Amino acid sequence: MTWTLKTSRMTEAASSGYPLLEHFPELSRIPRAALATLPTPVEPLPEASPSGSLWIKRDDLSDGAFGGNKVRALEFLLGGVKRGDTVLTIGGEGSTHVLATAYHAARLGARTHAIRWRHEMTPVARAVAARAAELCDRMTTTRTIVGAAAHVLWRRGRNRRLHWIPMGGSSPLGVLGHVNAALELERQISEGALPRPARIIVPLGTGGTAAGLALGLAIAGLRIPVVAARIGPRIGANRQRVLALARATRRLIGQETGRRLPWLTSDALRVVHDVYGGAYGRPHPAGDRAAEQMMVWRGLALDATYSAKAFAAAIAHHRHSEDPTLFWLTFDGRMLGGAPR
Repeated sequence: MTWTLKTSRMTEAASSGYPLLEHFPELSRIPRAALATLPTPVEPLPEASPSGSLWIKRDDLSDGAFGGNKVRALEFLLGGVKRGDTVLTIGGEGSTHVLATAYHAARLGARTHAIRWRHEMTPVARAVAARAAELCDRMTTTRTIVGAAAHVLWRRGRNRRLHWIPMGGSSPLGVLGHVNAALELERQISEGALPRPARIIVPLGTGGTAAGLALGLAIAGLRIPVVAARIGPRIGANRQRVLALARATRRLIGQETGRRLPWLTSDALRVVHDVYGGAYGRPHPAGDRAAEQMMVWRGLALDATYSAKAFAAAIAHHRHSEDPTLFWLTFDGRMLGGAPR
């Protein structure tokens, strides 16, 4: 079923509950599709820690039917999309980004053309791939990421009217959604919904979530390090890439608002490498164990490519510290048969 949401330039009054626009009303000039259900809840995980030091940020509930971290970026990336438009994006064969783009573009009455490359597949990745194939109007799958990128260049050259959504939604425009997420978290901390975390654990793929959280925390004046669990090769998933993306987003906000924003401190971001499976899409044993524990504890499905590895990193950190650790749940398994409570 396809339905249409209104996309409009936000007014200051309409931005209530969207802390990014309350901090920077000038950003209301940027079109935004109101796709997400925000704020997403925060919950303790006492099953993992009797002291209550492990918490979850439930971004799997960022939409009533199909959430996850990608919805936040797509609010801005799909902001100018109208009924009948065509969106072009790229991702791996089991990409949740491709699936989320197709699903939420359809909500706006738009079609999605996707270019994918093959990689190692898990059962969840195959389910994601099959669901994305159902939702995309056109899909091309190549053998390698290089081939996929070349096909994107060819497709964009032939049709300049396509709305381009970058891989993972990781561009300065998309990162704005994750800056808002950090400011949302700051409000939840100040309201007492959770203690101030000593660290926030996220998966690191294309880097948009980590970049936006790090920048947003700096804007909020919270020196909470973002710990990014690398899930792909270092050439694409690395600290320099994330920081460059955060700085580009900082420039975008500065250009739109005329304000000077704080710089990221050296301890704003840390990348951990010990849950990488050796290839994109390849499971890691610690991630598999973490996913099993989450299913037992909460009945939440984690994907082996991203969220299971990040949760394994979160468990490892909280076992070595009594300070609160916040695991940012980026995957929504409901559409694929998961059962969030």
